[in-house]
Amino acid sequence: MYTLVDLANLIFPDIKLTIADLEKKYPARNLKEGAMVTRFAPSPTGFLHTGSLFTSLISYRFAKQSDGVFYIRLEDTDTKREIEGSGADLVKQLAYFGIKPDEGYISDAEEIGSYGPYKQSQRADIYKVVIKYLIEIGRAYPCFCTADDLAALRQYQEANKIIPGYYGEYAKCRKLTVDEAMAKIKAGEPYIIRFKSLGDHNNKIKVHDEIKGDLELTENDQDIVILKSDGLPTYHFAHLVDDHFMHTTHITRGEEWLSSLPIHIELFKAAGFPLPKYAHLPVIMKEENGNRRKLSKRKDPEAAVSYFIAEGYPTYAVIEYLLTLANSNYEMWREQNLDKPFTDFKLSFNKMSLDGALFDIEKIANIAKERLALKKASEVEAELKAWAKIYDKNFYEKIIADEAYITAILNIDREKAKPRKDYAKYSDVYPLIKFFYNDQFAKLVEAGYEWNPEKSKEEIKDILSYYKANYNLAADENSWFNDLKTICPNFGYAENTKDYKKNKEAYKGHVGDIAEFLRVAMTTKKNSPNLFAIMQILGKDEVIRRLDLAIASLEA
Repeated sequence: MYTLVDLANLIFPDIKLTIADLEKKYPARNLKEGAMVTRFAPSPTGFLHTGSLFTSLISYRFAKQSDGVFYIRLEDTDTKREIEGSGADLVKQLAYFGIKPDEGYISDAEEIGSYGPYKQSQRADIYKVVIKYLIEIGRAYPCFCTADDLAALRQYQEANKIIPGYYGEYAKCRKLTVDEAMAKIKAGEPYIIRFKSLGDHNNKIKVHDEIKGDLELTENDQDIVILKSDGLPTYHFAHLVDDHFMHTTHITRGEEWLSSLPIHIELFKAAGFPLPKYAHLPVIMKEENGNRRKLSKRKDPEAAVSYFIAEGYPTYAVIEYLLTLANSNYEMWREQNLDKPFTDFKLSFNKMSLDGALFDIEKIANIAKERLALKKASEVEAELKAWAKIYDKNFYEKIIADEAYITAILNIDREKAKPRKDYAKYSDVYPLIKFFYNDQFAKLVEAGYEWNPEKSKEEIKDILSYYKANYNLAADENSWFNDLKTICPNFGYAENTKDYKKNKEAYKGHVGDIAEFLRVAMTTKKNSPNLFAIMQILGKDEVIRRLDLAIASLEA
């Protein structure tokens, strides 16, 4: 008569290590009290989701602010869905947003740290050590049920309105004796390994979540698969082993995983491992037709982090927006600390939202405008150049041809008490400033000037001709504007809007109209940044050339 130890040795004849050996190999981390060990554990099955950026940011910040460790583990056991190279891409995209691991997976060829391997596909023997132990103590067993067997079971359960699954009396293979199981294995029957649950779905367990507080959840009773036929573990079991031997203290993940918590708790207890702390974060939602739904990979371009990178949203704006979703007091802190980096803000679990966070791309844009406006032009130019080098080659060539020129453009109305807030993302810049470049200005002229239709072309032409003949930009902006006012009486325009509004019948317009004529002549548009600054940057020769072009267009 065979024992469970015999069964375990038959299944894993080459596994000689024990859990005690693994504990020595991966000892407790030497960290100060209260230091958190957190992780981001993506699957290499596609792009980095905005929700994943959110959860990894939370994990990263808690580790950093507690002087702990943040690591990346690649959960690549689902070989059918794996996309080659996506794991390394995920790491690069996180790094783009400043989220860099202290240890873990970097690429398929590189990892750092002494608690690896950090790719689950390379940890098969570690998992088998623990599974072997669970078989020896009667908490895991081989299952020989075929796909047809499981389909028939589900059909029976659904027809009889029984909770579906492989558990209790419906877990056929848990009833096999050791001798029967070994005979099947020796006969070459294919099998997987299941966990033997001692739970009952009629019972509740009390659990504590760092965000949601004390909860009551239905006890697990499912005999879940823990080792697949390909020799790799399922997510649930790998989670148990990896988080234990990598000494994860806090597991921060989306609340969609809350239903799995009873499984994980039972696995930790069965293995005799201390339970880490769990924090289930609100899922990022989107409003559609008055209803809320999850941010969708299929429907929403902003569901992919690559969207924000390609569009050129400043990384710190995206991060700060996510922090507003994470902690309700972040916005107040930011208003009181405009000059401080967001890393000075201390995240708190008790300030986390309990409801799904509503995604608002306009709010990201507003944050970006605010933060960009406070930066020096040279800083913005450097960020813009780095983005354009990859995503807008034509603009990049213009930038590097004369970096002082683009810096001057970006500095328009910047260093003021109320700086301009024109740009939400780097891809906004070129469309708004392309008139500064002569090749693009020619295209704008070809498309047509936005002259005021209420004013005659003859009158506009006369005013521009007069300005050209008396052009002077040597003075400061106030003096320049006062000079502009002196044109007004010559053409029946009021020198200020107040006078014009008091007696509209006495004037053809006001000084603002004349400024608009000049603005259109310089840019082809009615709206632009500071006109005086534009003309300073263009220089006298180019201003005169553009006045000539505008006058010629009015004569045509």
